[in-house]
Amino acid sequence: MRKEDFMKHEYKRHEKELYGTGAKPALLTLPKQKFILIDGRGDPNGPDFTNRVEALYSLAYPIKMRHKKFCLTHPDKAEGFAYQDYTVFPLEGLWTSESPDITDKEQFIYSIMIRQPDFITDEMIEEARDEARAKKKLPLLDDIYFDSLEDGLSIQMLHSGSFDDEPQSFAEMDAFAAQQGYERIRNKHREIYLTDARKTPAKQRKTILRYTVRRTEG
Repeated sequence: MRKEDFMKHEYKRHEKELYGTGAKPALLTLPKQKFILIDGRGDPNGPDFTNRVEALYSLAYPIKMRHKKFCLTHPDKAEGFAYQDYTVFPLEGLWTSESPDITDKEQFIYSIMIRQPDFITDEMIEEARDEARAKKKLPLLDDIYFDSLEDGLSIQMLHSGSFDDEPQSFAEMDAFAAQQGYERIRNKHREIYLTDARKTPAKQRKTILRYTVRRTEG
């Protein structure tokens, strides 16, 4: 395989409608997507959340590298894939709460996840999991599961700044939904982290906020 034939998928460049959203609410329809996920509860500022993020990335990178290596060593079979390498997708989270007080972080219920290309299979996940286990002792690796999710009709916007300021962006999304004749379906939303919260000051963070909607009845 020639270097120029080695196709790499860059989500920021190839999927701008999903990851290049602007600072104003927008309506879009999301297709079914594959993810590796792990569930959790409680304050995301604590070590439990950090450990779950570490476990996810410890699996996501072997999945990617094993695919890339396979394509390089099997050029005849690599043509069967849409692309032979890809940038690991950003961390995402589905969030809800057991409390009506959205500032009570101890009551948060979440699933954090990393999207996978459509060609990734259960077998590929398990092979990468075995590799990750051999490199590092991470008990939470066994809590990660593989599933497909479909958000469908949704409203999203880019939130800039602290996570604590997200209610302001959600209020803007709610107003847009009402103006366009839509209503939010459930008390759960998705966050897509375009910046690493561990390394990025709160004021400089970039997070896509999204929730599913339907046409308002009546």
